[in-house]
Amino acid sequence: MKRVVLVIGIGLVSCCLAQGASDGSFFIWTDAVSIMALAIAVVACALAQGNAINKAVEGIARQPEAAGRIQPLLLVGLGFIESLTIYVLVVALILIFANPATSHFLK
Repeated sequence: MKRVVLVIGIGLVSCCLAQGASDGSFFIWTDAVSIMALAIAVVACALAQGNAINKAVEGIARQPEAAGRIQPLLLVGLGFIESLTIYVLVVALILIFANPATSHFLK
């Protein structure tokens, strides 16, 4: 995972540096950071969901009669984990398309 994040980060930074320090460099960096944050959130949430499912299946395998109590809790937990990725996506889209600092940098 660390390698994936490192490769994504190096790629985005090199892409931004290749653009130079033009007038739009703030927006290039904003896009790069938004994409990187989304990539990290997706990887982290995927690992968390895999871990949650793994533990739930282990618990059901040990006590099959507890499956009725474990399954609803698992689904609620997966929903909360997935919502974190959606929140990061919403913030990234706001920064890319409706950046609050746009008026400051377009002066």
